[in-house]
Amino acid sequence: MQNKYILFMKYPFSTPELKERRRELRNNATSAEKRLWQFLRKSQLGYKFTRQHSVDCFILDFYCPSKKVAIELDGRHHAEEKKREYDKDRTFIIESHEIRVLRFWNWEIEKSIDHVCKRILKELKRNPPSEQKRRSMKN
Repeated sequence: MQNKYILFMKYPFSTPELKERRRELRNNATSAEKRLWQFLRKSQLGYKFTRQHSVDCFILDFYCPSKKVAIELDGRHHAEEKKREYDKDRTFIIESHEIRVLRFWNWEIEKSIDHVCKRILKELKRNPPSEQKRRSMKN
């Protein structure tokens, strides 16, 4: 993939410039974000999550710092071609920070939260990308 972006942010995580926007997003969460947060908050899945966490110039819906896993929730507008291309580029940049990105449709959260939580737990139990690289270098 041709990289359209230059990655050189001064603060790659939780930038001060985005602090107000993160607060606004937390205070105006979608129903799907509120529902999933009820399962992620207070380490209910065994891992700590934050809401509206900055990485590079983006704000992640949910982020698990210990496992470097981001969770993004997508509404109907993400099915549009331009938005899909934007999401693909955004995911590429986030993954360049060795963060795995899980994407779920809002309807998945509303209709099958148990299945979503199982998929999240499965991903959290995997080794982080940097650890996988170190293991492959040793072999």
